[in-house]
Amino acid sequence: MKLTCALPKGRLFEESVNLLIGKGILRERIEEGRKLVIEKGNLRMILAKPFDVPVYVEEGVADIGIVGRDVLLEKKPRVYEFGDLGIGKCTIVVAGKEADREKYKTSPYIRVATKYPNLTKSFFEKKNVKASIIHLNGSVELAPILGLSDYIVDLVQTGRTLRENNLAIIEEIGESTGVLIGNRVSFIAKREFIVDIIHKLFSI
Repeated sequence: MKLTCALPKGRLFEESVNLLIGKGILRERIEEGRKLVIEKGNLRMILAKPFDVPVYVEEGVADIGIVGRDVLLEKKPRVYEFGDLGIGKCTIVVAGKEADREKYKTSPYIRVATKYPNLTKSFFEKKNVKASIIHLNGSVELAPILGLSDYIVDLVQTGRTLRENNLAIIEEIGESTGVLIGNRVSFIAKREFIVDIIHKLFSI
């Protein structure tokens, strides 16, 4: 019996692989490249874009997956969340020009560019702030610079990209770390296999 695991390409990939090797689940390193399906013993790994990982798991193409909390908050997939893996720690923030910090506190209407439209909409609704959400897929830092938006909601690890584009963190929304998720049907059909993975990943 094989277990299929979806791994996120990009910022979480290296830490995910290191964790799997460190816990004895993977015996040798795999590289992020053009090959998108990699077989290692009884493990099949799918290398997918971060926002696609929960889709593959929810649809049963993958039995388990590693995904950032930010993606789960945005997509709200119908999957099991087995726990926080403690990798890929980042902060979800509202950012903008330093000169617009006071405006953020007082303005009844703002324009926000983000890769996280659902998360952003929910956040500002809870604050009772009317926000026009502009959905972008990349380089959201450009939006306030070019006047497309007043602010952005994005994931920040070091803050270097913000600083290089003369932007500052205005408010923190929450933290994001890597989470192990699982398909609901797979957890029944391959329960023993998945439970073994869970025990290995979360053992001290």
